[in-house]
Amino acid sequence: MVSLSFLLPLICVVVSRASPLAARAGPDPSLATFATVAGLTFVNKGLVGFGLIPANFTDSTGDTFGGVGSAIALQRGSFTANSDGTFSGSLVVQPDRGFNVDGTVDYQGRQHQIDFVLSPYYSTAALSFASAQQTLKLTYKSTFLYTERNGTVTTGLDAGGVRAAESGFPTDPLAAPQMPIPSKKDNRLTLDLEGLVLNADGTFWVSDEYGPYVYRFDATGHLIQTIQPPDAIVPMTDGDVDFTGEDDPDTGRAANNGFECLTVDESTNTLWVMLQSAAIQDGGNKKKNSRYTRLLSYDISSPSTVTPALTAEYIVPLPLDSGGDALGASEISFVSDNIFLVLARDSNGHGGDDTDSEYKGIDLIDISAATNISGSKFDSHKNAVSSKGKLDSSVAPAVYTPFVSLVNTTQLARFGLHDGDPDDSTLIDAKWESIALVSVGDSQFPHDFFLFTVADNDFLTTNGISVGQPYDAGIDVDTQFMVWRVTLPTK
Repeated sequence: MVSLSFLLPLICVVVSRASPLAARAGPDPSLATFATVAGLTFVNKGLVGFGLIPANFTDSTGDTFGGVGSAIALQRGSFTANSDGTFSGSLVVQPDRGFNVDGTVDYQGRQHQIDFVLSPYYSTAALSFASAQQTLKLTYKSTFLYTERNGTVTTGLDAGGVRAAESGFPTDPLAAPQMPIPSKKDNRLTLDLEGLVLNADGTFWVSDEYGPYVYRFDATGHLIQTIQPPDAIVPMTDGDVDFTGEDDPDTGRAANNGFECLTVDESTNTLWVMLQSAAIQDGGNKKKNSRYTRLLSYDISSPSTVTPALTAEYIVPLPLDSGGDALGASEISFVSDNIFLVLARDSNGHGGDDTDSEYKGIDLIDISAATNISGSKFDSHKNAVSSKGKLDSSVAPAVYTPFVSLVNTTQLARFGLHDGDPDDSTLIDAKWESIALVSVGDSQFPHDFFLFTVADNDFLTTNGISVGQPYDAGIDVDTQFMVWRVTLPTK
């Protein structure tokens, strides 16, 4: 077990009784904001925890630790309320395809376990940036690597190859042939990992962008099951399957806009997965037309030998920025029947193109009155559900409602953070891509949850190691963690 505390000597201080960290009686009501969905009132009680992992930290394999905000999950049975008012537990965090600023790399799929101690901070008084990191102390514990069904390792290289369907598995995205022998076939499964769901039996589901597919691995990291989406979503170019992430296909998911979002409703054994933005034929070739994305559900109650059946498919309208461009969805989380949290954002902030973020929200969607298009003509790539960004009149979309703003200046200032200039370590990270919920366990507020979210720092560091090779990205972007407290009522 490797503690991060020795890497952060400035924050390792004893908190006295006079410290504002001692103010833990409960959230200050003045910080609360409200949203009404399906006749229910949802409450954002504010930011309560912040922590980070340094940009140059390395995992146990020797690679730079990064990209982990792509997907997170709370380790089952790990969350504990302590007698001193703190909470402890473990997060499982999953990076995407490695440091790829200069092209994709041979990065094996993996997940890390991060232990934490949360000391919820409820006061309106502002903490220093160093003191803020006392509210969520993080300790790296381990790394777990993914392998394919035949035991070979997975890779993050661009999906320039295609493997034919076999033995109950669909057509797979394979790594593109690599130099110095570009004609040599690379038969390894390639993954641009995004979503993560941990199952009670130790297996886990992941979603990726290349397919875009959903994969199930066993507890040893071996692939055991694959879900291929309808024809309308599988990328096709000139009539052939084309999994590359370097260019848009003719139809299907847009390049690097695959299955970013994954969650589960355990009460009904339903797995939910959503595209980051609209499919190409649905307007996904232009940001101004890519608002209407697809949310799909699968029945996962059958054994792993049975391919899960598609049970529903809905259209979700994404928020727009001030210029009219759609803001892609980075994660969803099941709340209750027909209601989900969804994280949509711009790409500004620390490590982004601009310091000033316009929109980063963990919002609410309601599908109770939405049209189920599963099994309809829209499952074919030949029939657009939102041609050039205009939704077909026969389809009612989900209702989208803003809820938690990650760039609320009041909330950020309480933790020594800011939005906009200057571009420094206290600037909020650009790419937030994950959600994990756990009940607070407060008998007075039984519907209160801690909402964890983590940024994807794109492995940006001036002192990095990628697949054994050093690199300098020209900037250090720490991996930031946030915890919010929210009320999520149910009917």
